[in-house]
Amino acid sequence: MSQELVQKQFGANAEAYVSSQVHAQGHSLARMAELADAQPHWLALDVAPGGGHSALVIAPHVRRMVSIDITFPMLQAARRNGEKQGVALVGWVQGRGEMLPFPSVFDLLTCRVALHHFPDQPAAIRDWARVLKPGGRLVLVDNIGPDEPDAVRYVNQFETIRDPSHGWMYPLAELAGFVAQAGLVVEHVEQLVKPMQFFPWMARMQVNAEDRARLTDMLWQSEGPARDFLNPQGQGEETTFSLREGVIRARKPD
Repeated sequence: MSQELVQKQFGANAEAYVSSQVHAQGHSLARMAELADAQPHWLALDVAPGGGHSALVIAPHVRRMVSIDITFPMLQAARRNGEKQGVALVGWVQGRGEMLPFPSVFDLLTCRVALHHFPDQPAAIRDWARVLKPGGRLVLVDNIGPDEPDAVRYVNQFETIRDPSHGWMYPLAELAGFVAQAGLVVEHVEQLVKPMQFFPWMARMQVNAEDRARLTDMLWQSEGPARDFLNPQGQGEETTFSLREGVIRARKPD
C-alpha cells in the first residue's frame, strides 16, 4: 500500500470524514479523551487526524495541540472543522505519521482509527514512542480484526474492497504487543463494538456498483468467526454490521 494511494483515497473523501457520525461522535472518541486525561501544561500530538475530531476534543485541555497528516485536503478539512467549532491551539502539519519531524517533546500522543492504513505499524509505533517525553502517554484507538486467522483475512479483504488504501487490522493482542515492543508500558486495553450502517460505510469511499455488490455478497455469505465478527443485520438500506475497535493506553518509562 503506497502513501500516494492513501492520499488519493482520503483526499477525495475528506469532507465525508468530517461529517461522519461514526468518526465525529463514536464511543471511542469519548474513551480516548477520558483515557488521555490531558493536563493544561501538556504538549500533545494527534497523528492522522482525519476530520480532526480527536485533536479537537483534546485541544481545549492542553497547552498546545499539534496534528499531523500526510493528506493535505484532510488537514484543510480538519482545520475548517476546528474553525467551525471555535477550537484554537491546534497546529496543523503535513507530514508522515510514521516518520515524525519532531524530537522527544510530547506529553501525549493520540491516534484514532488510522494506524491500520500504515504500511509498517510496529515501526510507526516505535517512532511515536520516540517523540514522547519520559513519562509521556500514548492513547491509541484502531480498528482490529478477529482472533481467528481465516476470519481476520476475510475481514481484511472485506475492508480492502471498500478502501484500497486499507492496510491490515490486527487482533487486539497483536496490536498491544506492538506497543509493548516499542518500549512502552501498556496500562490499559479494551475492545469496543462499533455498529456500522452498511451503505453509508460504502458511500464514504465512493464504492462503485460492482464492488458494492461484492461487499454485499461477502457480508451475507460470511461464516463462522467472520460472521460472528461482522454480525450483519437488517436488509436493504437498513443493513447494519459491526466492526471492532481496540483501545490502548501506554506510558513511556521515566
